[in-house]
Amino acid sequence: MDIKYLEDKLLKNNGSINFEEAMELTNFPKNRILELTSLARKVTLKYKGDGVFLRSIISAKTGDCSEDCSFCSQSVHYSSPISKHSLLDPNEVLQAALQSEKMGAFDFCIVIAVKGPNKKQFEKVIESIEIVKQNTKLEVGCSLGSLTEDQAFALAEAGVWRYNHNIESCKEFFPNVCTTHTYEERVTTAKLVKKAGMELCCGGIIGLGESVEQRIQLAFEIKELDPHTVPMNFLNPRPNTPLAHMKPVPSLEAIKTIAIFRLIMPEKVLMSGGGREITLRDLQSMGIMAGSNGMIIGNYLTTVGRAPEEDLKMIEDLQMPIRDRYDTIE
Repeated sequence: MDIKYLEDKLLKNNGSINFEEAMELTNFPKNRILELTSLARKVTLKYKGDGVFLRSIISAKTGDCSEDCSFCSQSVHYSSPISKHSLLDPNEVLQAALQSEKMGAFDFCIVIAVKGPNKKQFEKVIESIEIVKQNTKLEVGCSLGSLTEDQAFALAEAGVWRYNHNIESCKEFFPNVCTTHTYEERVTTAKLVKKAGMELCCGGIIGLGESVEQRIQLAFEIKELDPHTVPMNFLNPRPNTPLAHMKPVPSLEAIKTIAIFRLIMPEKVLMSGGGREITLRDLQSMGIMAGSNGMIIGNYLTTVGRAPEEDLKMIEDLQMPIRDRYDTIE
């Protein structure tokens, strides 16, 4: 693969790579990976500028989810050792939001483990959104599973600026990931989010057992949905789930995947999410240089993340600013 050709295509001609080029890059040799990450870094700077966007999440309801997603410890179908709790009181959500704001996050996402929220759950989430917006300067996001059209418009009316709904894997591989809902159902909610006027946050999980080709298919299917933010999660195998036996994606393969996703989607915020600590390990800063210009800081839904202070020090060491939505290069 001629990197100079790709550089001209992406930087001079404002293009992006096609499927065949992306597949060719998956075979890019390890001894040339810095060439690939350098190009991805230039593309990030051209389209999104310098700096890192920080987001934090709260698991406002943990466990007892009816779905059978094979990677997820919150499913009632598996016996993963997690600390379950019912939907948090809005004041408890506010305390987490205040801590997130103190850590430097600009975006706070309320997450509940359900196929879709029932009436009581939805009303309580709306209360939480209102109290967070009244008492912080944070942008509020949500991830509540599948939505009805009325729910999508109600969230937008409440001031939710971004809704997360990952498609998890490509359409071809999705039946291996979940059987209690379909790929098409996830796409329907993703489209509803945009119809309601919210920004779409939509990504997937790398390392579920998919082929390299299916991984690239995922990137192009995400691109087709045109999200604002693309979370790139890496499987952190959870005990007693069907994927407990899987090994994490090798670090350099993960770096290469981040760079390729960046070249496929030059103008998107690529968000490093769950699993980055065990997958990238000492190469987490390289992940940022390879095109991941957003990070979830603090803990995840059922797993412990790296201490926020360590992430903030890493960003400082990279001499990158912490960004917010208002100074994004468009």
